Amino acid sequence: MAPAHFLLLLLLPLASPTLFAVAATVAPGPTPAPLNLTGILDKGGQYTTLLRLLKETQVGQQLTSQLNSSFDGLTLFAPTDNAFSQLKPGTLNTLTAQQQVELVLYHVLPRFYSLTTFQMASNPLRTQASGNNGVYTVNVTSTSNQVNVSTGVNQVVVSNVLHSDFPLAVYSLDNVLLPFDLFGVKPPAAAPAPDVAPKKKPKKAPADSTASGPAAADATASGAGLKRIGWGFIAGVGFMGIMNLL
Repeated sequence: MAPAHFLLLLLLPLASPTLFAVAATVAPGPTPAPLNLTGILDKGGQYTTLLRLLKETQVGQQLTSQLNSSFDGLTLFAPTDNAFSQLKPGTLNTLTAQQQVELVLYHVLPRFYSLTTFQMASNPLRTQASGNNGVYTVNVTSTSNQVNVSTGVNQVVVSNVLHSDFPLAVYSLDNVLLPFDLFGVKPPAAAPAPDVAPKKKPKKAPADSTASGPAAADATASGAGLKRIGWGFIAGVGFMGIMNLL
């Protein structure tokens, strides 16, 4: 064995702890940047109305916080500007501030769904919106070629995948999802109860000039008696007149 190799073998046990320590030390990789939802939508170039709603309702800030602290991730259905333009004019302005929040959150699922995950999902799927009747839900049906999202008011096809990397999935829509609680057909209002007119007291029949009953019988009897007296008086006077003539 060469002297140099022999010397190296003698020194290796002394140097190995240091070498092992150096080998075990791995330089940390770059810290992943926090997900920027608005940046993804900005890059898409046709989501200005949705970006405005995310800002005005402060839902965008809420979602960004969730993305960087949630273990389940999020899924956002993103209507395009053209989707919002298909709503009746003034629709967004007729909604209260709270209803606008509900509308935006209705487009958010509280977990990450890839296109493959949708095929195995069990409907209905919960959204992050809720109202007086509880949590708003959607039904998602998925095939190898198409994903449909149904609300009970309309059915919308996922037209494009903007981002699909855990913890965030963003799917583009050509129509706005309309929650039933806000846009569903309302039951007709109950008809008002009819006004009940006060019962009128029956009018008394006018007194008949011809009496009836016992009083009428007495009057008739009296009349008949007077007639008899009258005829008797006349007969008596006549009889006396005849006697005077004799």
